[in-house]
Amino acid sequence: MTADLSQIVKAYDIRGVVPDQWDETLAELFGAAFVRVTDADAIVVGHDMRPSSPGLASAFARGAARLGADVTLIGLCSTDQLYFASGSLGLPGAMFTASHNPAQYNGIKMCRAGAAPVGQDTGLADIRALAEEWSEKGAPEAAATPGTVTERDTLQDYAAHLKDLVDLTGIRPLKVVVDAGNGMGGHTVPTVFEGLPLDTVPMYFELDGTFPNHEANPLDPKNIVDLQARVREEGADLGLAFDGDADRCFVVDERGEPVSPSAITALVAARELAKHPGGTIIHNLITSWSVPEVVREQGGEAVRTRVGHSFIKEEMAKTGAIFGGEHSAHYYFRDFWNADTGMLAALHVLAALGGQQGTLSELVAAYDRYASSGEINSTVTDQAASTARVRAAYEGGDGVTLDELDGLTVTAADWWFNLRASNTEPLLRLNVEARDEATVARVRDEVLALVRATD
Repeated sequence: MTADLSQIVKAYDIRGVVPDQWDETLAELFGAAFVRVTDADAIVVGHDMRPSSPGLASAFARGAARLGADVTLIGLCSTDQLYFASGSLGLPGAMFTASHNPAQYNGIKMCRAGAAPVGQDTGLADIRALAEEWSEKGAPEAAATPGTVTERDTLQDYAAHLKDLVDLTGIRPLKVVVDAGNGMGGHTVPTVFEGLPLDTVPMYFELDGTFPNHEANPLDPKNIVDLQARVREEGADLGLAFDGDADRCFVVDERGEPVSPSAITALVAARELAKHPGGTIIHNLITSWSVPEVVREQGGEAVRTRVGHSFIKEEMAKTGAIFGGEHSAHYYFRDFWNADTGMLAALHVLAALGGQQGTLSELVAAYDRYASSGEINSTVTDQAASTARVRAAYEGGDGVTLDELDGLTVTAADWWFNLRASNTEPLLRLNVEARDEATVARVRDEVLALVRATD
C-alpha cells in the first residue's frame, strides 16, 4: 500500500480505518520506523480486543525484528498496562488500539522507554516520514542479525504494582458496578480487583471490539445510562466506566449521578499531597476552579497547562509533579512513570470512599464546588472568525481577563469559559463554569450566539 499518511498520523498517535487507510503492510513499516527513530534494540508491544489488533501488532513486531530489535509481545492489555510494561522493563512501547473510536478504526499509541511520550515533535513526524518513504520505495534493508520475538504476560505484575501504590486492604466492603464497555477493562479489572474487599458487579466484560452494547466512550452521557441504572438497581456504593483501551475511568455515585472528572482530580490530588506534602499538581485549563483551590488548601502548587496528554506529561517531567488530571478523565501519576492510568485513579476513589462511612456523593461534595456546562461542540465554517467574534465581544470588559494558552479563555469574578478549536474537525468546543447554574446558562447562551452567528 502506497499511502498518504497525513490522514492517520495525528498529533500524538496513529489512528484510521483498517484496511481502507492502513493495514498490516504499513504496520510492519511503522514497526521498522519506530525502531529506527527511537534507536531501540528492544521494544514491547501490546494490543486491545479489536478484530484487527492481533494482526497489526504482529506485523509491527515483524518490522521491528527485521531491523534487529528484540520484541516482547504482551498480548491483550490496556493502554496503561502497556505503559507499565514500558516503565518496568525500560523499553519503548507500542499499543495497538483506537481507544473509544468505532470498531472499524485501529491505531498505535507509542512511547519511549519509561513510558515517555512520542508526539509530533518528539519522533512521530520522523516515523511517519520513514513509513511514507519506505511505502513508496520499498522496505528498508534487513539487519544482519534479526531480532527475536517472545511473549510475556504482564497482567499480574501490573495489578500488583497498582495495589502497592494504593492500599485497599483495610477499607470497608464496597459494592461497585463496573461497565467495561466490551473493552479492555473486562481483561484488567478482575485481576486488579482480585482479593480486595469489593463486591464487583460486572457489565459488558466480554472482550468484543465490535462494541455490541454501546460505544466504549463514557465521556458521551448516553454511554453510561446502563451503568447509572444498574448502580441504582443494585444499591451499589458507586459505578465505574472504562473506555475501550481502559486508560480512562469515569465515576458515578450511589445515586447513579456522574461525578465530574474535575472532582476526581481534586480528590486524588488531595490524597497524593497527603503523601507528598508541598508537591506540584498539574491540571489542564478546562478543569474546574475547584482543582487549584483544593491544591492550594492542601499546601500544594497548582500548574495550569494546555489540553492534551503530551503537554501534561511534559509539564510533569519539567516540574517533578506528583499528579496531573484532565477534565477528559485522564489521570497521570509520577509513581506510574508520569503516564495516565484510569485504573489507579479508580483505586484512589475506592480507597477514599472505603476509608470513611459516608456516601460517595457526600465525599465528593467538597471537591465539586461550581456549576458547569460540560463541553458543547458547535460546527462552524470558520473557526478563527467565530473565535475572533467572541474575543471582540469580551475584550476590554470590566473585570474580565483574556488568555490564549489554549484557544480563548475569558475569566470574570464569578465565571469563566474556554473556547477551543478542534484539530481534526470544523468544531469549536465550549466549556463554561460559574458559581451558579443561572450564570452558566447566561454565559453559555451569550457565547453560543456569537459562535453560531453566521453558521
